[in-house]
Amino acid sequence: MIMKTLLAEHNKLSHADEQIEILEHGQSDDFALVPFQQRLEENNLYPLRPTGVEIFQVNLGKMCNQVCKHCHVDAGPDRKEIMDKQTMKQCLEALKKNPQLKTVDLTGGAPEMNSGFRWFVEEIRRLDRHLIVRSNLTIILANKKYHDLPDFYKQHGIEVVSSLPFYTQDRTDRQRGNGVFEDSIKALQMLNEVGYGEQGNGLTLNLVYNPAGAFLPPSQTALEKEYKLVLKEKYQIIFNNLFTITNLPISRFLDFLLQTGNYEKYMEKLVNAYNPHAASNVMCRNTVSIGWDGYLYDCDFNQMLELKLACPSNHISQFDLKNLNGREIVVGQHCYGCTAGAGSSCGGATT
Repeated sequence: MIMKTLLAEHNKLSHADEQIEILEHGQSDDFALVPFQQRLEENNLYPLRPTGVEIFQVNLGKMCNQVCKHCHVDAGPDRKEIMDKQTMKQCLEALKKNPQLKTVDLTGGAPEMNSGFRWFVEEIRRLDRHLIVRSNLTIILANKKYHDLPDFYKQHGIEVVSSLPFYTQDRTDRQRGNGVFEDSIKALQMLNEVGYGEQGNGLTLNLVYNPAGAFLPPSQTALEKEYKLVLKEKYQIIFNNLFTITNLPISRFLDFLLQTGNYEKYMEKLVNAYNPHAASNVMCRNTVSIGWDGYLYDCDFNQMLELKLACPSNHISQFDLKNLNGREIVVGQHCYGCTAGAGSSCGGATT
């Protein structure tokens, strides 16, 4: 089998290197895609450079209470990669020195599972930055020590962004595990009880949709209307916005595509849906991603492929915003995922 042969030939490389090899060359000899760099060149976007870094996205670790099929982090309960307090302090120092970094976006894994999570949040709020926490919802019910998270989020004025693959149990549980939908609904109701999702009170609750298979998301606007209607009528749940995010062909989702024989068709679908307007608005142009070990990346997806910044200061201990704003962004075939159709970012569609 070609896939097994590929992996055997590269058994001395990291999983990230194996995935990059597959992304660049495919599984079969006759598989060929237009290089992403070439598409950027055609639109006078290469080299791709920042428009000005404003978002400071921090991955607090790969530990998670869930094992989702589409997870690009390959997160789970057995992952040991966790950001330590020293690295968090270095992040805080970078924020203090650079007020241009207006938004701090905490992600994981489940960021709340990092033992320093609450301390880190409190220190960031002292710096008066807009703070986002990407919660998988079920963490709120996973253990008694997390039950007060809705109140903690409210106390610190945190914008909560939560994954809910669909508004039905079967599709959500199929993607994220048995019982996840029921716990997610309970967690959303708990967030609503403390005021999240209400218009105008500053307690923003946004949901995230990821396709359950090898296809692109539908219209974000239309799907948001569906979500709001169904969740309100069936569960009395309200929220502010829905973000549709395209599954990028890396980590667990790439493994799924390979195992199901959908990889080449999916890549062709992404390439054929390439949108130059989406390419000009990709999130790596205003975001820097900090890994759990302090290394810097252009985005969360490059982080999982271990594609560090093409910049002399590529660790949080050497943070230099001037260098970051002048860097050339590292791109690859996986970038087609962020530029297909209406575009995709951590904030949903980009066009």
